[in-house]
Amino acid sequence: MAKSNGVGWEYWLQWQVPVCALIFVVPSLVAVILINRVNREPLNSGDLWIPCWRNLNPLWLLFYRAFAFTFMAFLLYQIVALDGAFAFYFYTQWTFMLVMVYFALGTIISARGCWMYLKKPLPKNEERDEFLNKDWGENGSKTIVTSGAKEIKGTIKLPSLYNQEEFDQRAGIWEYLMQTIYQTSAGAAILTDIVFWCILVPFMTDDNFRVNLLMGCMHSLNAGFLLLDSILNSLSFPWYRLAYFVLWSAVYVVFQWVLHACGSTWWPYPFLELSTPWAPLWYLGLALVHIPCYGLYMLLIKAKSSIFSRISHAFVRSN
Repeated sequence: MAKSNGVGWEYWLQWQVPVCALIFVVPSLVAVILINRVNREPLNSGDLWIPCWRNLNPLWLLFYRAFAFTFMAFLLYQIVALDGAFAFYFYTQWTFMLVMVYFALGTIISARGCWMYLKKPLPKNEERDEFLNKDWGENGSKTIVTSGAKEIKGTIKLPSLYNQEEFDQRAGIWEYLMQTIYQTSAGAAILTDIVFWCILVPFMTDDNFRVNLLMGCMHSLNAGFLLLDSILNSLSFPWYRLAYFVLWSAVYVVFQWVLHACGSTWWPYPFLELSTPWAPLWYLGLALVHIPCYGLYMLLIKAKSSIFSRISHAFVRSN
């Protein structure tokens, strides 16, 4: 039978184990209940690829997302080339890869939206349509919209040349997946960077722990790229999406526990170690820190809408 620093039955029968298990299982159950009971806000497909700035061509958001994905893929390739599959023992790489998936989906959906817009003019839709007509009118779309308006002159609802549902339609599964990943990875990126720069870097005394340029980029660009995307995009950031962030972290903890149940003896983060009497406090602190991490990003989104709408008429509030 292994001792308390091993992975035998004695390790899992310590009093800290059930307490720590409850600390992340209970919030996970609450998160699942919250997801099932809270009504989802309607999401239009245009919200995912049309910027929140009237004079900003949607192609710029497409190019930015493609660049962010390419650069992050390059960084992840470098870290995997150095450490192999061992790199994915860390929450940082999990979150980094999640942000990459967001930018990959964002690039595809932005490309699809821009292609549809280039082929057909968008319908009249309050501020968003005004922004698009102003931005793209110089490229010939304005002529098409005008000719369509002449043909339907005299009608009451003044529909566009094409059915409004063709563009202003409810988002599908991929669009909702992109929104969910965006809101999950935002909180996870803030948590990753705070833990790394505020806990690991100042207090980690292991001789093998050295901060290099690659590690610095991995723990900075994830949140940096997302913040810049948030300044450009039209996506909302409701409070109840914290539930997905909680579930994401709980899956990582379960992953680590399964590894140790299968024989691993090394914890990538010292505060996940279960054999110390302080383990429940560490787990409780990590559970509670999800709230300010997600709340901080949510406050930044609210500040964006509040500040930019006051200082610039080019800003369009998110739906």
